[in-house]
Amino acid sequence: MERIYLDTSVFGGYFEPEFELWTKILFDKIQQGEYKLLFSRVTDIELTKAPQHVRDLVVSIPNDYVEFIETTDDATELADNYIKENVVGETSRADCLHIALATLNNADILVSWNFKHIVNVHRIRGYNAVNYRHGYKMLEIRTPREILEL
Repeated sequence: MERIYLDTSVFGGYFEPEFELWTKILFDKIQQGEYKLLFSRVTDIELTKAPQHVRDLVVSIPNDYVEFIETTDDATELADNYIKENVVGETSRADCLHIALATLNNADILVSWNFKHIVNVHRIRGYNAVNYRHGYKMLEIRTPREILEL
């Protein structure tokens, strides 16, 4: 079972016409046990600002298919390194924490609909260059559509 980290944009994408088809297919696969969801405290905090129906989506996933991960000092340090090495700016700190948490928790794939700061070839190369320089594995970063086989 692949372990996937979903950033907050994927939860919101479930209810957005542009993204809902692929996002709903992905959630169906998670709920059927085809993927293990890595769910972070960062995502949990971000979702507190989301509408109730988005928050309810999290609760609908069986606990057997969810692994909760906490933010650690190592994750904060790695996120800081992404910013220090100009992968993204300071305003993207939460995005950096998502990347760092997925990296340090050995996610097979980080899944996002955030094209500006995450699913962007320039950014992906930057995150992975920092990971490599600091002795961490390269991280696959994709959209739901890219990881699904139909």
